[in-house]
Amino acid sequence: MTRWARCFWGEEAVWFYFELDTDGHVIRQVELQEPGSKALAAASLAEWQEAQRDGRLAEYEGVYGLTAELPISEWEGHDPQWLSANEFHVVWSTARRQLQDRQRRRPS
Repeated sequence: MTRWARCFWGEEAVWFYFELDTDGHVIRQVELQEPGSKALAAASLAEWQEAQRDGRLAEYEGVYGLTAELPISEWEGHDPQWLSANEFHVVWSTARRQLQDRQRRRPS
């Protein structure tokens, strides 16, 4: 069963949004820097694995970042707030758009 959650990391003022599989492993992850909810990452494990297979890993991570390797249940001190699928998808699509727009504006 897929679940969605968010956690706040106060030391860095970053919100982490997660789409999780049944075992709590991250399928998709968004990182938003406060203030202003600046997108730092919006990575998909499946996309990351595909980029790795295709030799495009550095390019993928340069735009979208990467997902956490440990299940969030192993993160100390981060009490997740559970979200609906729709709440996660709104954050996901907004962050992806921000990162893609930022990539397009970078000089070649």
